[in-house]
Amino acid sequence: MSAAPLTDWTRLSLDHLRGTRVLVTGGAGFIGGHLANALVTLGAHVTVIDDLSGGGDGSSLPPAVKFVRGSITDRRLLDELVAGCRFVFHQAALGSVPRSVEQPQLYYDVNVTGTLNVLEAARKAKVQRVTFAASSSCYGDNPTLPKTESMATSPLSPYAANKVADEALMQAWAHSYGVDTACLRYFNIFGPRQSPDNAYAAVIAAFAKALVFGKRPTIFGDGEQSRDFTYVDNAVLANLLATRIDKPLLGAPINIACGIRVSVNELAKEMADLLGHPELTPIYKEERAGDVKHSLADLSRANEVLGYKPIVGFREGLASTVSWYKTALKP
Repeated sequence: MSAAPLTDWTRLSLDHLRGTRVLVTGGAGFIGGHLANALVTLGAHVTVIDDLSGGGDGSSLPPAVKFVRGSITDRRLLDELVAGCRFVFHQAALGSVPRSVEQPQLYYDVNVTGTLNVLEAARKAKVQRVTFAASSSCYGDNPTLPKTESMATSPLSPYAANKVADEALMQAWAHSYGVDTACLRYFNIFGPRQSPDNAYAAVIAAFAKALVFGKRPTIFGDGEQSRDFTYVDNAVLANLLATRIDKPLLGAPINIACGIRVSVNELAKEMADLLGHPELTPIYKEERAGDVKHSLADLSRANEVLGYKPIVGFREGLASTVSWYKTALKP
């Protein structure tokens, strides 16, 4: 089921994308799918590669998108798809911190070796810029808030370690091979079409599925952990803004978030209220390995380098997301 976007992308000054060939890896997934739709709206010629392991099926992509089912572990296919592209938006990855703890080798093979493959294809094709979906998980449990990009990375899970390694690759390829890159450190992206249908679902998707079906949501830990929940249009915006920067970005990490901290307990209450089930209070279970306690982004660099400011606030985005799940998951 598609969702009406909250953002009119045509109102932004992004005319340079019209007629431009681009590749979105993981473009049938949650963030990649929203990005691919925005790029088509702006007149880009979009190719998507996705192995559909993330739960999407490509049905939300517009007919103008060339969809190829395949993996970033397939070097020959990547070389073919990247050829002729001006920009590559590298969104493909195996997600979920808990699953990465269970399957570290698989995560390394896809998330790190796959990223190397994307960069090599971009180098051969002389792509102008590769924009990478980095992660706030790289900060680990450093208690200092807000998180600034100058902080040392401290990954607490194989997934986070993958993302840190990928950032290093992005920087190395920019300096060694002239493939410019940008690392957008996403903070807890949410929105319509985020899959709730697996054991590792993101918290907002998982809460929505429970509440829509009249069940109490499950919180791992005491619920006082907090996150900088960021509506998906903000992540899309950051990717689009990165295409209009003329000077080299050289793999610089850039926080992409809302700059507001919300506890998981607060989130559960707001969602229960929005769905008309205030009586469905959370069930608490043991804290999970690799989970970070608090997360909040400093957005100074994003504003300075990209001209980024959030265009959809947390509560506006949450209301839109809950409304979508209410219809999409209708019992």
